[in-house]
Amino acid sequence: MMTPQDNRDKIMRAAHEAFITEGYRCSIDKIAQLAGVAKQTVYNHFATKEALFDEVTRRNVSMFTVPLAGSAEQPREALIEFARAFRKCVLGEECMAGMRIIVAEAVRFPEMAARTYRLGPEETMQRLTEYLGKAMSLGALRKEDPRFAADMLVGMLIGTERTALLFGEQPEKYDEDTRIAAIIDCFLRAFA
Repeated sequence: MMTPQDNRDKIMRAAHEAFITEGYRCSIDKIAQLAGVAKQTVYNHFATKEALFDEVTRRNVSMFTVPLAGSAEQPREALIEFARAFRKCVLGEECMAGMRIIVAEAVRFPEMAARTYRLGPEETMQRLTEYLGKAMSLGALRKEDPRFAADMLVGMLIGTERTALLFGEQPEKYDEDTRIAAIIDCFLRAFA
């Protein structure tokens, strides 16, 4: 017997698929069809398509928001772990597909694009900024604007690889661990 939570989960999976493949313009009818539920069942769980999109975005963001753990007094290992998770997430196929959709729909649906930005990239930047600020206040990094430092690190981590991937090109292959360590070590030297 299907529970309301089972239906909600089916709707969420269907909405995720529909938004990735068709963008925000996909219909509630299409989502209901993919989920194998009635259109009214979708509306019983989500009052509007915007509410459904926001919930899909929140779930996706939890996958795409990268945590920062570890000592701010000895930031190298924590930043390497962050970099590994961040690159895997942000340069991964699912994130690239989602980003293409959001960017394509941003002009038509600016509020949706802004909400997605705040829930995902901005949340990660805020967490990284707070971590770097703490490392700076502890003397592990040179005192600087922590938001500037976070911006520099994110730029170093995604570089031109993300642009190539957005255009469907495969960037040059590197040994990921060696590349990450080199980026973090360069960043740490810049803020030593």
